[in-house]
Amino acid sequence: MAGHSQFKNIMHRKGAQDARKARVFAKIGREITVAAKQGQPDPAFNPRLRAALAAARLANMTKDAVKRAIDKASGAGGGEDFAEVRYEGRGPAGVAVIVEALTDNRNRTASDLRSLFAKHGGALGETVSFQFDRLGALRFPPSVADADAMLEAAIEAGAQDVTTTEEGHEVLTAPDDLAAVREALEARFGEAQAARLEWRPNLSVPLDEDAAQSVLKFVDLLDEHDDVQNVYANFEVGEDLLAKLSA
Repeated sequence: MAGHSQFKNIMHRKGAQDARKARVFAKIGREITVAAKQGQPDPAFNPRLRAALAAARLANMTKDAVKRAIDKASGAGGGEDFAEVRYEGRGPAGVAVIVEALTDNRNRTASDLRSLFAKHGGALGETVSFQFDRLGALRFPPSVADADAMLEAAIEAGAQDVTTTEEGHEVLTAPDDLAAVREALEARFGEAQAARLEWRPNLSVPLDEDAAQSVLKFVDLLDEHDDVQNVYANFEVGEDLLAKLSA
């Protein structure tokens, strides 16, 4: 899939860096709160909450922190009311960028992001989502099945594609099929490590070293913003250059 390697590049780069646990926990906690508020507090009947709790376990988030996040959904843990907002624009080197945020102050978040885009030679507000595909993505650890077994099960469940690496299995679905494919695969292989809707570039822009430095720094700054949950961009950086920049 076009742009898929770019997405993996970002994930690998972030995995190589020291995680800022407090920020990661805050983002997951906010997602748990919103998921619990929008649906039932029982994860068995709330797929979004189930996915958020899986992310919390993967990040080693404490049970007390998870409970506080769920309590906030009922008002027991605080009065924040988060709204889901998507921002689109152009970043450095003209790359298309989609930012998903959970915020309790739309004006603050929009102002902060507009400033970040402007300071790095970009502009917030241009529609770029047509340069991305909306897909469901499921991830399972490599130990649950071999590549052939996962591919067979995923296709039978209605998935579009499967990629298997030493890091695990990634199953892609149409947005409307995510829940059904997830239920079928979890019944066979156990809980997914992640399950969510994502934006994947349908056309990626290759970057040279100077542009890559600017874009990667910009993406990191966006990701560090407290209100930002996910950042997607349609650039691609070669593995050799990525290793050089990450050194």
